[in-house]
Amino acid sequence: MSIQLAGLQLDPPVLLAPMAGITDLPFRRTVAGFGAGLLVSEMVASGEMVTARPSVRAKARVDLGLGAGPVTSVQLAGREAEPMAEAARIVADLGAPIIDINMGCPAKKVTGGLSGSALMRDLDHALRLIEAVTGAVDVPVTLKMRLGWDGDCLNAADLARRAEGAGVRMVTVHGRTRMQFYTGRADWSAIAPVVRAVTVPVIANGDVVDAASARAARAASGAAGVMVGRGAQGAPWRLAEIAHVLHGTPAPAVPYGAARADLVAAHYEAMLDFYGRDLGLRIARKHLGWYCAAAGADPALRRGLMAVDSPAAVLALLRAGLAETDRASEAAAREAARSAGAAEAEAA
Repeated sequence: MSIQLAGLQLDPPVLLAPMAGITDLPFRRTVAGFGAGLLVSEMVASGEMVTARPSVRAKARVDLGLGAGPVTSVQLAGREAEPMAEAARIVADLGAPIIDINMGCPAKKVTGGLSGSALMRDLDHALRLIEAVTGAVDVPVTLKMRLGWDGDCLNAADLARRAEGAGVRMVTVHGRTRMQFYTGRADWSAIAPVVRAVTVPVIANGDVVDAASARAARAASGAAGVMVGRGAQGAPWRLAEIAHVLHGTPAPAVPYGAARADLVAAHYEAMLDFYGRDLGLRIARKHLGWYCAAAGADPALRRGLMAVDSPAAVLALLRAGLAETDRASEAAAREAARSAGAAEAEAA
């Protein structure tokens, strides 16, 4: 099963979520190495893109990874129609094949500026932004939202219906309200009314961390696909694992031991190249922590990685520490993958 957006095919329908400070180019390329139906960039502020100098825009094209590699959607955020439209034109001219509108971010610094999920409190204004973007570009425009602002404002189906009428080609719904942030559990069944309200593909998002949760999210929501966010942290192969179990794509070669150390080292060095040494060292730490947790490494390894500030020392610790992770974790992971595959085959 694939999703068709104009001339683009999103296959498999397992997508990488936009995550500020996480889904930068080095991370997206690492995920793409295992396979994904669509990669979504970190949120781009429309006002900053409009006022950026030509040289900054040219750098943005490189930083976003446009024009080469897997299909990457650029997510835009803003609160005013004209800057959103102009920013959409700019990123489309830079080579963005898809533009996603952010109406789901719950962060206070975003909603405080009346962007992100705050737009779900005023659907007339939200629609003006959507119409401005769809009217400004020829590339497919998608929309990411939440169930609503809070329990008394569950208007995702209404917004999706109006967005489709304005030309949006796909809708992603995180199964929480803005006021829930990331607490509790995502309510995938609450996405079902959105699926019934529109004819465009709907993607289920929130707490999709493995094949089992992806299958459950699809079943409860009736969505055409799933979007994975935090489940990919420290496990860039997660989308490919989900696609293998749900859609029969080739199983990814999940690295263990020395092979995992090589993968993490390559990602780490890519971050240093992308950000420069000093900034790269700081940004890389959260990824290194996630990799250690996913590998079941000794907590001392993570503490050591957080303490050193030399790339050479980090690489040495990585290779020594990850290469010595318990092989039992590998055996357990492979058995879990086999069990999941058998369960899926039986269900089919």
